[in-house]
Amino acid sequence: MDIPSDTPTPLPRPLLPTVAVVGLGTMGAGIAETLARAGREVIGIDISDAAAGRAVAAIEASTARAVERGRLTEEERRTVLARLRTFSDLRAAADAALVIEVVPESYETKRQVIRELDKIVAPGTILATGTNALSVTRLAADSAHPERVLGLHFFNPAPAMKLVEVVSSVLTSPRAVEAVTALARDLGKEPVAVGDRPGFVADGLLFGYLNQAAAMYESGYASRADIDAAMRLGCGLPMGPLALLDLIGIDTARTVLEAMYSASHDRLHAPAPVLGQLGAAGLTGRKAGRGFYTYAEPGSATAVPDALTPADGPGPVAGRAVGSVGVAGSGTMASGIAEVFAKAGYDVVLAARSPGKARDAKDRVAASLARSVAKGRLTEEARGEALARIRPAGTLDAFAGVDLAVEAVAEDLEVKRQLFGVLDKVCRPGAVLATTTSSLPVIACARATSRPQDVVGLHFFNPAPAMKLVEVVRTVLTADDVRATAHAVCARLRKHPVDCGDRAGFIVNALLFPYLNNAVKMVQEHYATPDDIDTAMKLGGGYPMGPFELLDVVGLDVSLAIERVLHREFRDPGLAPAPLLEHLVAAGCLGRKSGRGFRAHAAR
Repeated sequence: MDIPSDTPTPLPRPLLPTVAVVGLGTMGAGIAETLARAGREVIGIDISDAAAGRAVAAIEASTARAVERGRLTEEERRTVLARLRTFSDLRAAADAALVIEVVPESYETKRQVIRELDKIVAPGTILATGTNALSVTRLAADSAHPERVLGLHFFNPAPAMKLVEVVSSVLTSPRAVEAVTALARDLGKEPVAVGDRPGFVADGLLFGYLNQAAAMYESGYASRADIDAAMRLGCGLPMGPLALLDLIGIDTARTVLEAMYSASHDRLHAPAPVLGQLGAAGLTGRKAGRGFYTYAEPGSATAVPDALTPADGPGPVAGRAVGSVGVAGSGTMASGIAEVFAKAGYDVVLAARSPGKARDAKDRVAASLARSVAKGRLTEEARGEALARIRPAGTLDAFAGVDLAVEAVAEDLEVKRQLFGVLDKVCRPGAVLATTTSSLPVIACARATSRPQDVVGLHFFNPAPAMKLVEVVRTVLTADDVRATAHAVCARLRKHPVDCGDRAGFIVNALLFPYLNNAVKMVQEHYATPDDIDTAMKLGGGYPMGPFELLDVVGLDVSLAIERVLHREFRDPGLAPAPLLEHLVAAGCLGRKSGRGFRAHAAR
């Protein structure tokens, strides 16, 4: 008979129980904290005791915030801090089962660390580089044991971000990959296995987009605030691209882009000159106190007004009075825009090609308003008042007295030109004429009238009642008071207007669709799967949807059409639509609306 023992059963020893982190900057300190919170003994190493001390202070502050927010108990915090020991000598890593280097993004610096570690650690110790741009293969080739070298790319802030890219070279041992993949899962992360190329998945897509945003700003096409607001409000991103460059570090971003360009020779990866200029001036972002924005102090996240901050208050030119609005079209966008205007107190004429289609469009507004009432976002009284302000009409002649006419018909230039020709004849002198096009030239619509100075682009985003962004597109002929009118109307609609010029894609689509196209190229080249890419961008970039989820929602045919417009406008080979996208569209795989795109969807 077995006699129960009072001795407790020992807990299983965790995989890779002791981990050394070399380089205790922001990322290194975050990785050290993440490891300690997951029960690992952490050896933190930096070039000096003072540098190591700053890292410990940062971890103490971070864990104290976690206690305040109820994510750690005070006892757990003390245990976490007790697991961290810091040193200024690389030899402290001798007993580690895994060493993660997070030293500055320089081949020579990283090579030197790996060579020194070869002499210090046991032959079975895994060496991981935290690079987000440099070749893991090149770094491994300089090691005495290249099979144990791999990439382990965390995202900032490491304790919060769920993605970890596990990067294998052609030399990496499967055992090493399995061990760090299991560790990543034990840390509560989502590991994505990728091959060795600059930027890997997440940064490979992210930095091309950031670079284009920097180039857009440098060209004077749009202001820094408008570019950032457009991508936050139009795409649901947590940060605008220029603010994100400041957070990452402009010098770091330029290093990543240089590495990407040297491998791809794609002009979209050639660093925008402004990145070099800011870096050379020491204006490297938040850490320096100034980059694209100015901050309260070095390291601060608080942006403060500077010479580029727009002045508050109305502009120098007053807009025209707008009391009544005509919306032309009967589709989802037209009914959504009519709803937005009616809820804001405007009298709306909703005109379609026939009285029946106009009534159907108003019925769509009624259904949308009813859903808002059911969700508690609108009162029954407000619903009735908004609906009463909308008058359906089967002809554009009903626009004779409106102050603002908004077309929301099919994205076909000839159709829009013909409609603007009719509006020119029907609308009263002084009425503002607006197109909601997302990709076609506004000037072509304006030139179909005898008053191009009265024409402006008002690009609403779908669904119009929910999306806050409106791109105000001014042509070379648009009058100052027409632009001012557009801004005043957006303010009354409680939308956020951003100014941009009349060129393909405006702000959002010009930055969004090359990113989507590059994601398709990754799949086309068998570098990563749609699932891994979507996971990487949602968890590593904070995107609300992965690129392939978004492509299937937007429609592959719509996406292809926009990418062709961008390629035709800018003549950049890197903007040419990916052949895989063209093949899918030719095969009728258009996304959710056809039941199949990059993924299969249930029949609608």
